[in-house]
Amino acid sequence: MPLNRILVADDEESMRWVLSKALKRKGFNVDLANDGRQALAMIQENSYDLAILDIKMPGISGLDLLDRVRELKSDLLVVIMTAEASMKNAVEAMKRGAYDYITKPFDLDVIDAIIEKVERAREIAGQVTLLKHELKDRYQVEKNIIGNSPAMREVYKTIGKVAASDVTILIQGESGTGKELVARAIHYNSGRLGKPFVAINCAAIPRDLLESELFGSEKGAYTGASERKQGKFEQAHQGTIFLDEIGDMPLDLQAKILRVLQEQEVTRIGGTQNISVDVRIVAATNQGLMEKVRSKEFREDLYYRLNVVPINLVPLRERREDIPDLVRYFLERTSTEMDVSSKRISDDGMASLASHSWPGNVRELENAIKRAVILSNDPMLTAADFEGLLPAGGTSVAVTQETSLEALVDMKLRACLTGIEKLDKGNIHTMVLEQVERPLLRYILEKTRWNQVKAADILGINRNTLRKKIHELGIELKRD
Repeated sequence: MPLNRILVADDEESMRWVLSKALKRKGFNVDLANDGRQALAMIQENSYDLAILDIKMPGISGLDLLDRVRELKSDLLVVIMTAEASMKNAVEAMKRGAYDYITKPFDLDVIDAIIEKVERAREIAGQVTLLKHELKDRYQVEKNIIGNSPAMREVYKTIGKVAASDVTILIQGESGTGKELVARAIHYNSGRLGKPFVAINCAAIPRDLLESELFGSEKGAYTGASERKQGKFEQAHQGTIFLDEIGDMPLDLQAKILRVLQEQEVTRIGGTQNISVDVRIVAATNQGLMEKVRSKEFREDLYYRLNVVPINLVPLRERREDIPDLVRYFLERTSTEMDVSSKRISDDGMASLASHSWPGNVRELENAIKRAVILSNDPMLTAADFEGLLPAGGTSVAVTQETSLEALVDMKLRACLTGIEKLDKGNIHTMVLEQVERPLLRYILEKTRWNQVKAADILGINRNTLRKKIHELGIELKRD
């Protein structure tokens, strides 16, 4: 991790000037303090990568300031300067947590050596931290991919065959089938373990922002670009970039992705410099990309560059034998995450889940289990606990909701058009929300026995937000 901003604190103006000039010449941003109190205030207000402090300064000594730094910014590396080359000063500085110390007078070569040493230490520390996160994520990912069906066994085999190489992968499957989990498993079993895994959903970011997210931008490249910004490809250097829902990417950006694959370099928006990047690309889509190629919505050359090794994730309805293992896994994980008593599932409950078509795949199953665990007060979940969560015949819940919503909107429109209610510009949106939100919140509160923590979790909102809405909508709370 390269250094950027350095603080130099010394009561000698000549020393501050020499160090500032030498460090700025090497491209660092340097702030200067002429005593300990000023240095402390600057450390409290700003973020520094390194502080070079004189051991004797008015107000607060360098050693006392070092103590405060350890309390305030424990990750800030500190180098102590001393004019007294005594063992006592050296031992005391290191004992209090200094990274190093130097004795005045010194050559600027000493500072260069210190800077190189600090940058190397920061790089190693960054790699260790990243590796810890990567290993933790790897453990979680490999636990999260559940299933022993023939379809899943084929996926595991493919992951094992391709992980060690750098071939480009295209993962295809419906929403909720676990495409990102597979992408992470490929990364964590590859030689790029310990390097970044960067994921971006191409469908979730507006078109005018997606390019800068992917390739970065220079300062002043567009309105609001107040500083240089690294793109996802630069962030993923030496690691893996996961391009989710790539089928929704605009054609002009597809051409730029193709260039990255061919040239292994990117150019920031507003920039002229080509930046080399070493990344492995894993792409994913829930659409038929070949159909999009035929309709000229997706570049044929990019399709074939991405589809070097395809991995197809079958929907959950086609691997129902995995449902019992998934149910047991989600029951255990939900109980742990929600800090509730562990629950089991009855035979009729399991049969109910196994017979459902799961249009939302594994993600829908997980959500159904989570809601049932939270709502049920019994240690055993039965088919009754999933009534209402699993529409008959696998019909999407949204259909029933949409039908009721259309009826509500029609009623409001008739009232407005006949003059019974006033329709201001955009006001129907507020009116419909008020009609829908109050019964929704009341229903969930009733089902959770008026437990606001559980209700907020199910609704996916903050507890304070729920409390505010209860007050605004005039919902009367009950206690069982």
